[in-house]
Amino acid sequence: MMSSLQSPQRRLIVLASALGLSGVASAQTVQLRIGTVVPRNSVYHQQLMEMGEAWRSVQGGNARFVVFTDGSQGGETELARRMRIGQLQGALMSVVGLREIDRSIYALQNLPLLFRSWDEVDHVREKMRPGIEKRFMERGFVILGWGDAGWVRFFSRHPAFRPDDFKPMKFFSWGSEPEQQAIMKSLGYTPVPLETADVLPAIQTGMIDVVPSTPYFALASQIYTTASNMLDINWAPIVGALVITRKAWDEMSPAAQQALRTEAEKASATMRAKARQEVDDAVAAMRKRGLKVNKPSPEQWREWTALAESLYPRIRGSMVPADTFDEVFMHLKAYRASRGQ
Repeated sequence: MMSSLQSPQRRLIVLASALGLSGVASAQTVQLRIGTVVPRNSVYHQQLMEMGEAWRSVQGGNARFVVFTDGSQGGETELARRMRIGQLQGALMSVVGLREIDRSIYALQNLPLLFRSWDEVDHVREKMRPGIEKRFMERGFVILGWGDAGWVRFFSRHPAFRPDDFKPMKFFSWGSEPEQQAIMKSLGYTPVPLETADVLPAIQTGMIDVVPSTPYFALASQIYTTASNMLDINWAPIVGALVITRKAWDEMSPAAQQALRTEAEKASATMRAKARQEVDDAVAAMRKRGLKVNKPSPEQWREWTALAESLYPRIRGSMVPADTFDEVFMHLKAYRASRGQ
């Protein structure tokens, strides 16, 4: 008789314990720690904070949203590593960091002089977006939104107009891109592998002479005060994305997931618009403070075009997977044909 009474009592104890544990789990803090190399208080940082506040209000409870700016968590390769081990839940990165997750994304940024306008960049990105996002998801990451940071220009200590003018100079190169460094060396250029935080002291001390950079970053970081010459060509767009780990995504409520996606899309659109506007604004501001803008002649431009076209076979299959390389050219060809170009 006693044991038969104990059985339902035991079940009640087990049930109560389960409910208690469930309560502890639901009270756990859901947090998003986002790393990036963008400057504090920049438009990128501001948009991330607005997005995070909207997400936090929907997630509720003890939800926390923190953004680490200025590369305080390391360069973009390090940001990818920190996400994998759980120290960060997300990052706003360019292709330099995103390639650590999936190399197919290289096709959007590392094809010099291929894109003639932002319309072309947008068209190709949107065509390739579903496939790239699927590959990221399979690798444990969710792409929430796409951005860009302007066109890469060459900022140098000395005037330069044609490809050969840069051969005596030392180039900043991302430390995580050995393939690019190998290609540069084979063409007679001198890459110096560094991280973002090392660029300014390196250009100031003469360790490097050239920094491929967007005008906005050159202005914000004060690179242009030493590298006071800018070659006026749009070498390549800096493409980026906001990603979070799938683990962090799965821990959110469905409502919070939807809010985060919606706000991330809005933030990304603002980032793209502002970044594109800031290309011209930053150049104008730097010119007032002594920047010299060097515009190639038609003959010199043909030399740059020839250099870019000679690079494509070297890039295909090494820096950019062959299938995604071919896909970019396919979409771009169709886009230009539809406009009679």
